[in-house]
This record gives sequence, C-alpha cells and structure tokens, in this order.
Amino acid sequence: MKIAFLAPGTSIHTQRWLGAMTARGHDIVLFTQHPADCSLLPRGCCVRELPHRGSTGYFRNALQLRRALHQFEPDLLHAHYASGYGTTAALTRFPRTLLSVWGSDVYDFPHHSPMHRWLIQHNLRSAARIASTSAAMAREVRALVPDVLAPVITPFGVDCDVFIPKHNSDPSFLTIGTVKTLTPTYGIDILLQAFALLVRDRTLTAAGYGGRLRLLIAGDGPQRPELEALAVQLGVRDATTFAGAVAHVAVPELLGSFDIFAASSRQESFGVAAVEASASGLPVVVSDAGGLPEVVLDGRTGFVVARGNASALADALRRLILDPALRTGFGSAGRTYVREAYDWERCVDRMEAAYADVSSVADMRDNR
Repeated sequence: MKIAFLAPGTSIHTQRWLGAMTARGHDIVLFTQHPADCSLLPRGCCVRELPHRGSTGYFRNALQLRRALHQFEPDLLHAHYASGYGTTAALTRFPRTLLSVWGSDVYDFPHHSPMHRWLIQHNLRSAARIASTSAAMAREVRALVPDVLAPVITPFGVDCDVFIPKHNSDPSFLTIGTVKTLTPTYGIDILLQAFALLVRDRTLTAAGYGGRLRLLIAGDGPQRPELEALAVQLGVRDATTFAGAVAHVAVPELLGSFDIFAASSRQESFGVAAVEASASGLPVVVSDAGGLPEVVLDGRTGFVVARGNASALADALRRLILDPALRTGFGSAGRTYVREAYDWERCVDRMEAAYADVSSVADMRDNR
C-alpha cells in the first residue's frame, strides 16, 4: 500500500508508526512542516518537508500537499492530530484520509472558542475514518461529531521484547517513579504531594521505610522550576530526583530502576507510559483520567485512584510499599495483560485493518 503520512516528524509516535509500516512493506512518504531528523526515521522512508511553518502553515501548506498527493497517488493519507495537520488534510479534500486524534486536539482545542470548535468538527467530518488510541478519547470525538462513524481504536502499544522486567533498582531504597512531560496536565504536583504524605507516614517509618523512599521524575517541561520549588516547600527535595528529558530508547533501562510506577494525570488520552511500565513488570498506580483506567486492571495489575486526590494516591502507594508480594503479583499480571492487549505488533495489525477500512468507506462514498 502507498501511504502518505501527514505528521510531525519530530514525534516518537510518528517515528514508531513509520517504522512499523515500512517494516511491513508499505511504500511511505512523510509530509511534515516540522524539520525531521532522518536518523530517527526508518531507512527507506521518504521525507518531504512542507514549506510553511507555524500555525498559518497548516493552512498555507494545503495547496502544496494537494499537488504532492496528486504526484505520489497514495492509497491513503494518514493525518495525525485533528487540529494542525488535520486542518491541512481537510483542505486537500483527499477522499481516503484516516485522521488520528491524540489528546489536546479534541480535549482542549475545541473549547478555546466557537471557531476552534467549528474547525475541529470540520476536520473530523472531512476524514473518511477517525482513529483514537483509547475508548475514552473516542467518546470525546463522538461528543463533538455524533454524526460520523465511530472512531476505530488503535492503541499505541509497546514492544514486549524491549520493555522487559529488569529489576535494577537500588535495594537500599524503594523508588516510586514516573515518566511524564512536566506540565499541569500530568499532575506531577499531585504526585509530589502524595510522596510528601508517604515520607511523613508513621506506619511506613515503623515498617522500616523511614529515609528509604525515593521519587524519580523523568521528563522535562515548562513546569519544572515550579515543581522543584514545590518539592522544597513539601520537604521532599532531597528524596526527589528530577532526571530531565529521557530519550525513548533509554526508557526501558530507566523503568528497571523503579519499584512502583505512578501516573497522576489530570487528563490523559491513552497512557502509553503506564503500558510500558506494566510490560516492564512494574506495579502501577494511575489516576482515573481519560484512557488510564483502560490500560490498568484495578486491583489486578495496579490501582486506579481519583484524579487530583493526593491522599488517595498516597493510600494506594502505601499498600504497595508495605506488601512486596502484591508488587510482584501486580507486575507479573501487568506484563501478561500488556502482552495480550497492547503488544506492538498486534496494535500495528489494528492500524492496518483501519487502513483497509478507510478504503472501503471512501469507495462507498464514491458510489453514492
């Protein structure tokens, strides 16, 4: 199949989907207005940078893309993000378009103004099919455009041969870790508040965990100075490590240094970091935001707690800290669940099925 990708070449999601589809023998061209590092893209993937940048580029690049698609003659256009690149895709009026939504494009963007909402609705309706990484985000799409076909669910899975249990944590400490961008959306402040409750918890001190708890926060973002100040204010800065941005290839090794993974997001489109943690044999504690409850079996692979509730998060983490057998059991069950539901090759199968469905829908439209 000849596939035109319309997406940011800088995104790990783009890079992984391109790699998977190239490996399966598809003829791929990536169209992007974000400068792409070709060393991060699969060999054999052609990259065509669109000439215009910034917000206006999503409108101004439509004519150039339309001409390029006429020359390439793809079987399918796969656009990523309903706001920016979704606008470019809609303006080309290419009939066989799959539009993947990713989060802020449907959770936040439509609520900026009536014009933003109209634009997203227009872009969603222009696609032959819509793909969502989670059922929760698919429901958000349906609330915006109830008149379109239900989105197909195409989770962003993990390679279970790469994300494996490593258990290289320091036995002198018990490490709670997370891998997130440091923005308010991901609730790192809630995690810090919960950690402060644990550090002061007399039950944990009596059980021998006094001075042994560590919090490792991997990721960077605009909220980092504020979060570091909060750690000082809460009295946990010495027990907290801000590791900064971590390359995706280094994440499997990083997860091996955790004993428990936590995601305290206020909003989450899917929860791939939690899936990677489960694949690595870690017990997880997540909030009930967005797609997170879909990737964690509450009471079997981890705990799901109310978002924004530091006390509930601390209670769940305390249970795991005090019960090593529970941690081991959750971690083992989590890896089994991920292999069954979110193994990368199975997720690629689902995306390929969505591609075939796009062609069928477009043909039905043409025959009306």
